[in-house]
Amino acid sequence: MPHSPSSAQRGRVRLARGASPWLLPTVATAAVSLTRARRSGRWAAVAVPTTALAAGMLWFFRDPEREIAHGRVICPADGVVQSIMPWKDGRTRVAIFMSPLNVHVNRAPLAGTVTSVEHIPGGFVPAFNKESENNERVVWHFDTELGDIEMVQIAGAVARRIVPYVTQGTKVEQGERIGLIRFGSRVDVYLPEGIEPAVEVGQTTQAGVTRLDRD
Repeated sequence: MPHSPSSAQRGRVRLARGASPWLLPTVATAAVSLTRARRSGRWAAVAVPTTALAAGMLWFFRDPEREIAHGRVICPADGVVQSIMPWKDGRTRVAIFMSPLNVHVNRAPLAGTVTSVEHIPGGFVPAFNKESENNERVVWHFDTELGDIEMVQIAGAVARRIVPYVTQGTKVEQGERIGLIRFGSRVDVYLPEGIEPAVEVGQTTQAGVTRLDRD
């Protein structure tokens, strides 16, 4: 059964694991500039952009609790459905574009065992570009009740770091947090043959909430 937060936890927002290398220096700089701005007009001018940047970082790396949906396959990413493409082997690829304003934590589309987590070096063209399929990416495989499920985290022009939270051999629950892509990016899910997509191109999605398969 998917794990769902308690009523006390719902609505609570924490910071994403893996955000520290970007977040801590930014927040520290903002704190120093705000402290010194009280005594110096020069520091006051610095405090405005550094504080705005720190606030933006806190927003980018938010990680809200979610009430996990029921369904065979749920969406692993917040964003917009970019494309739905039949694959030669009978699977259907659902590509989800994540903008810098979306939550960047990705979740397991099904319960199962992580059978592989493969990092593949590549380029950094914008994630909405077709050539982004050759970008830096992490390819996931899950052994589930529907068989092997493939999911791909793709870095974009800004998102140059993918941070997996779990390793090969880990058992995960549906909707469990499994990794982070810093800033804008793309996540692809390959639905098994016979599973019809329940989403449409242009539809907004939420990780752990939007159902990808149709009954």
